[in-house]
Amino acid sequence: MNRIVIVGASAAGLTVAETLRRRGWDGHLALIGEESRPPYDRPPLSKQILTGAWEPERAALRSLPDLARLRADLRLGQRAAALDVPGRRVRLAGGESIGFDALVIATGVAPRRLAGSDLAGVHVLRTLDDAIALRAALRAGPRVVVVGAGFLGTEVAAAARTMGLEVTVIEPEPVPVRRPFGDRIGALVAELHRDHGTHLRCGVPVRRLRGAGGRVTGVDLGDGTTLPADIVVLALGATPATGWLAGSGLELGDGVECDACCQAAPGIYAAGDVASWPNAHFGTRMRLEHRMNATEQAMAAAGNLLGDATPFAPVPYFWTDQYDTRIQAYGIFPPDAEMRIVHGAPSDGHFTAAYSHHGNVVGVLGWNAPRQARTLRRLVVERASWAAFAATPALSPAIVN
Repeated sequence: MNRIVIVGASAAGLTVAETLRRRGWDGHLALIGEESRPPYDRPPLSKQILTGAWEPERAALRSLPDLARLRADLRLGQRAAALDVPGRRVRLAGGESIGFDALVIATGVAPRRLAGSDLAGVHVLRTLDDAIALRAALRAGPRVVVVGAGFLGTEVAAAARTMGLEVTVIEPEPVPVRRPFGDRIGALVAELHRDHGTHLRCGVPVRRLRGAGGRVTGVDLGDGTTLPADIVVLALGATPATGWLAGSGLELGDGVECDACCQAAPGIYAAGDVASWPNAHFGTRMRLEHRMNATEQAMAAAGNLLGDATPFAPVPYFWTDQYDTRIQAYGIFPPDAEMRIVHGAPSDGHFTAAYSHHGNVVGVLGWNAPRQARTLRRLVVERASWAAFAATPALSPAIVN
């Protein structure tokens, strides 16, 4: 195995490269990235970069000397266009073909859009360039409409309100972040935003974007009303970036379908937002768009490529920062899970909650309660019985249905 190609030069792709070198692999390494910028971190884009608290350079994951020490053929600003599995080659959009003995796919996801999203004033937020453009637009003091109240949409709304802007969030679900956390936590997130002056329009879909002279002027809603807008931010979720893999023969469902060791085909692995794999710890196939998973799965894929043959079965960890509130979560949060608050109370501004599914603790959530959430994480790791957990004397007095 003399040649390894990594397609995708963000957190997952960079971590694969670093893990291979750290493990002593000394062959020819190519790292291909569609963006022209060196690898950078994405979580700050919707927070520190957007508000101007950080300059863009601060989001860089590694310095240029650090990247040089990887001794990699770094191909930035080059898009992978096709994969020839039998021929073991990646074709780039410019026509060049790069051969490999092993391949890691780490191309991430692409944001969903609406018809009319080519209007001036309509933004998505996926890349550093997106964040820089949106930050510049927000500094003009516009009326902002955010379409979508998942993590990204609510973080953008919080950032814009922190900048003193008029912000309305549209969400077809009854409450924000209903997926993954359910109605009760979603209602608390809605209350948090209303307390900070954000306008919420939940339970109503978007019909279309309205424009004039090539620029967005408003958003038509399913209830017949129109919200005037100078800036519209689309936060509608994302789809795995697998278009370049069409016709390759790889299984493409919700992402690149891998086995438990992150292998999609002999010598071909996937990691990060684009990878779908069966997590034996929870007995389900999953695909995660979480920053921590990008690093952990990249390390696992690199190790398995080198022969570890170790199933990747993590307890997912993710977080969101909005205003003065940090929500941290460990595990999974099925739609039909039972949720109970087990420490603190929403009225106190800090609490932890546990989620049960099929009789076991599968997730814990901390609302401004990092220490308690980390402590309860062990229940997810141990797949603790929900009945036994609920009956624990030290906890049962604090359980609130």
